[in-house]
Amino acid sequence: MSGKRILMLVGDFVEDYEAMVPYQMLLMVGHQVDTCCPDKVAGDTVKTAIHDFEGDQTYSEKVGHNFAITADFDAAIEDDYDALVIPGGRAPEYLRLDQRVLRLVHKYNDAGKPIAAICHGPQILAAAGILGNRSVSCYPAVSPEVTLNGGKYIETSATFDNAHVDGNLITAPAWPAHPAWIASLLKVLEQTGNS
Repeated sequence: MSGKRILMLVGDFVEDYEAMVPYQMLLMVGHQVDTCCPDKVAGDTVKTAIHDFEGDQTYSEKVGHNFAITADFDAAIEDDYDALVIPGGRAPEYLRLDQRVLRLVHKYNDAGKPIAAICHGPQILAAAGILGNRSVSCYPAVSPEVTLNGGKYIETSATFDNAHVDGNLITAPAWPAHPAWIASLLKVLEQTGNS
């Protein structure tokens, strides 16, 4: 498969592993990946958050790294990429309030281009209103948003390592699913490139 152009949508306190690891995996297999964030330009950064399970009733959150923005947001959302990647973490809860982000999701969905969202990333898909009669995996705490927006929540495996594909939507519950999630995205990318 020849290299594709992929846009990754991030924001402050995006989940560290869910941004950095897929970014590096996609570069490793020969794709061009641009990262963008509303109101940021190439050369800016966003802070990441590290989420982990340490015996509490929910995950803990710690400040992670500075993650580089490689493309001006306004230019990137007008450009023509082959796929859109939406990591989870804290960022989706505020990114979904930005109408430019919702228009971006509609643009890729209407074109049938792959949209890969993980963990809390499907909050943006729900806010964009594209989940009607679609099945989606996500972090379990996001499942009410999926179902309230007409989607079907796909249960996670006990180890959170499963991914789910429904047409152009490639979703997963959390970073342990990276191998399955990215492999599924690559397969969908290859299929859309051959059609």
